[in-house]
This record gives sequence, structure tokens and C-alpha cells, in this order.
Amino acid sequence: MDSPEGELIGRLVDAREFQRLRRIRQLGLAHFAYQAAEHSRFAHSLGAFHLATRTLAKLGAKYAIADADSTAIRVAALLHDIGHGPFSHVIEPILGFHHEDFTIQAVLSDETEVGNILRTYSAELPAMVADIIRGTFRPMALAQLVSSQLDVDRMDYLLRDSLMTGVKYGIFDLEWIIKSLEINDEDDQLYVSAPGVYAVEDYLQARYYMFRQVYFHRTLRSAEAILQSLLRRALMLHREARPVWNAVDTAFDKVLTGEKLSLPEHLSLDDVDVLFHIKRWQSSSDPILSDLAQRFVNRRLFKAYDLDMPEDERADFVERVREIADEAGFDPDFYIIEDKGGDVAHNFYVKDRVTPKNLIYVEDGFSRPQIREISEVSAAVRGLQTGYRIHRICFPAELKQRVAELYHS
Repeated sequence: MDSPEGELIGRLVDAREFQRLRRIRQLGLAHFAYQAAEHSRFAHSLGAFHLATRTLAKLGAKYAIADADSTAIRVAALLHDIGHGPFSHVIEPILGFHHEDFTIQAVLSDETEVGNILRTYSAELPAMVADIIRGTFRPMALAQLVSSQLDVDRMDYLLRDSLMTGVKYGIFDLEWIIKSLEINDEDDQLYVSAPGVYAVEDYLQARYYMFRQVYFHRTLRSAEAILQSLLRRALMLHREARPVWNAVDTAFDKVLTGEKLSLPEHLSLDDVDVLFHIKRWQSSSDPILSDLAQRFVNRRLFKAYDLDMPEDERADFVERVREIADEAGFDPDFYIIEDKGGDVAHNFYVKDRVTPKNLIYVEDGFSRPQIREISEVSAAVRGLQTGYRIHRICFPAELKQRVAELYHS
């Protein structure tokens, strides 16, 4: 902290936008399935900053890295998540925003503490950090440390989430990857030297299995389904001018109108605001909102079945389940949820020629090494290219017997 850069980092950590990350869980609703998964975006962001610092120190011993670029990379790693909304990714599709857009706005804004701190340090720093997060910063090789398929964000969250959930799926050889990272100056890209190829294979497989076994866990996804359902119900009630409790003159008040939040409004929200409203909705006069809120607060989650049947039979099965729910008095629009997820670039590594920063390059061979995209070298990575998809149906536990009979008929 004695250096100007150290003082900058200390001030950014103390800024209200960064401290807000203490109140946003890193894994959203994973604590419904993994009791110890209570860690925050705050802890993860510090971890990403630490890995960026270590990696830059390793690369800086061999390559010429400008001091301003090094500072921007470290700051971007620290601040990359400040735009996250409550419960991390869970409510983004419901409220229609992407956290990176708010992160960029926060860095560039004169309404935020972090924006003013960055400008005080250097007039150019806010734009540099924003470009790193956008993926337009040059040198691209340095920006890849923060935003790519092999970045400090993913490396930290895999190891941290694995530790906090108590599973072993996310463990990989971090030290070998850091030790093996190199810069291809000619093509402006990071690559991994030959001795580190197996560590990167391990890392990509760790990501694959963390999504399959943790991030797509049935209990976690069931909790997400209920949260999204009750938010949709609250939005519908408000839209129809029907009673739905909300804290007046707050950002959450505006959320219920369906309006896009301003940056200060977005940054005023955290997990606590949403949970507070859900607790109040338990006594709502609307029976659906009340019931869903009670299920969420008291962890009475939906059951989730994988649709392990030919794809052309799934729509009919889902429709039959909706009929069962309707007959039992459950509105299928809010109690029967199809859960789909899988092959997206953030989840699994795919050979994405459209976005060069998302390609992982490795050194192939020792005597006459060539730098090649990893799936051209590794059979293990080629095997991951098909990714993994889920297609489940979530429904109230009260319907379990009837749905099971239908499922096995």
C-alpha cells in the first residue's frame, strides 16, 4: 500500500460499489444444495486480482509490459464483477440486463466512487479498464488474463467454488498453468508452453464437471426456478395493477414496473433487498405469490426430472404435466418450469473462431514446437467440444407421484 498503485487498490476495495459485493453471493442459490457455499463476489474478486498480480509478475520477468497496462489489468481483474445484480446471474434474464454492461458503466461514470478514484489516479485508466472488460483492449494478450477462456476469473471461481461446495470437481493445477503462460508477441495472444498443456486439459475438464455436477445441480436449479417464477408473478401483478407489496421510492419499486434501472439504482440493490421483499410476499393476498415466496424462504423446492426420453416426445410430456398441475390447482405458468441450459461459451470451451480472444493456444511439441489451438492438439479437449445440455422439468413435490407414473408409463 506504500506505492501509488497500492493506494489505488486500497481505495477501490474500500469503495461502496466494491463493498456491495460482500452482499452478493458468488454462487447465487448454490447454498440450497451446498450448505457452505455462502462465499461472496467480494472474495472472488479479490482472488481474481491476486491471480492477475501473480501472473503479471511471472510474465513481466520475461516480457516488456508497460506499467500503465499492468495497472489496468490488475484493476480490471479486481472490478470485473461490480456490475452483478442480486443473486449473481439468476435474475438477469428476468430483469433483462447483463452485469458486464453495468460494470463498464460503473468504471466510466462520474457518479460512482470507483469511477472517480480511477480518474483521480489517471485520466486514461477508466477507459482502459472498460476496454479490457469489453474485450477490445490492446495488447490483447494482456486483456486475455481478465477476459478469455483461460482467465483469472475462471481460474479463481473454479478453485474457490470447489472448496466452498466441498466437491473435488473444480480442482486443477493452477501453479503449472501460471508457470506455463507465455506471450506470442507476433500474433498478440497468450499461449501455454508445452509442459503446461496437461494442466490446461485438467482445467477445461474441471470446468466441464463443475457445470455438470454443481452449477447445473437439480436442487440449485430448482431454487432458481422458484425465484424466477415468483419474480415473474410479482411483475405480472404489478403490471395488472393488483396488490403486490414493495418498498416505495426504492430501486426495487422501479424493478416491479419493468423499467430499466439507472446505474445508481442498479448498484443500490443486493441479495438482501430481494430476500426482504420475498419474505414480505409470504403474506401476500395473491395465493400464488404467497405460496412461491414461502417455498423459497423455507426451502420447499420443486422436484426436477431430467427429460430422458426422445426429443420429439418431450413437448407432449411437458404438456401432460401441465395438465396434471392444472387439475391439482397449480397454475402451470408458474409451477411447471422447463429448465434448459448447456452449450454456451461461458460454460464450456468451444473452438470460437469468431472471437479470437476466446481461443486457447498451446505449444505443440518440444524439438520443433508450433503454437496451435488446443483442440487441434488435445484429444481430451476435442471430446469436450460437444458440450453438455440439460433439459428438465421442475414441478411441485405434491405432484411427484402422478408425474412419476406418467414418466414411467
